[in-house]
Amino acid sequence: MSRIGKNPITIPEGVTVEVKDNEVTVKGKLGELSQEIKEIDVKIEDGVLTLERPSEANTHKSKHGLYRALINNMIVGVSQGWSKELELVGVGYRASNQGQKLDLALGFSHNIVLEVAPEVKVETVSEKGKNPLVKLTSHDKQLVGQVAAKIRSFRKPEPYKGKGVKYVGEQLRRKAGKTA
Repeated sequence: MSRIGKNPITIPEGVTVEVKDNEVTVKGKLGELSQEIKEIDVKIEDGVLTLERPSEANTHKSKHGLYRALINNMIVGVSQGWSKELELVGVGYRASNQGQKLDLALGFSHNIVLEVAPEVKVETVSEKGKNPLVKLTSHDKQLVGQVAAKIRSFRKPEPYKGKGVKYVGEQLRRKAGKTA
């Protein structure tokens, strides 16, 4: 039984949701997103969106919760937006951006230059005595997560000193290392 799929979604003011054929389109102040939905019925009544599955088959149960979560993420995204922050831990690790180009110095011989999608806003913060931060914001949760994972993949945090690119608030499993 999908507990997530049964929860109704209240549509906030300023957000419009349209269901055409198998496509759900959500428009808000921050942008527009659409998602194709298969095998699940979407109903909108009095500003409340509900999803219903046709049977108790396992495929229908799994898609019930999945599509509810995706639609909820779209609604939150176009009304409030999503953001992720990455922290560069290491001596000499730097980040700077010019528009949508993110320039990362992560201890390699050359800097890494990443062209970020236009839907994602990039901001870098470098304060003296603190680790550099990269802030990503957008209305699309999947895109923010994908870009953040790509940046993190350039230099994942290592378990001995914790150097690398990590999410802000991420707990790392540290190892003891050699002892004499």
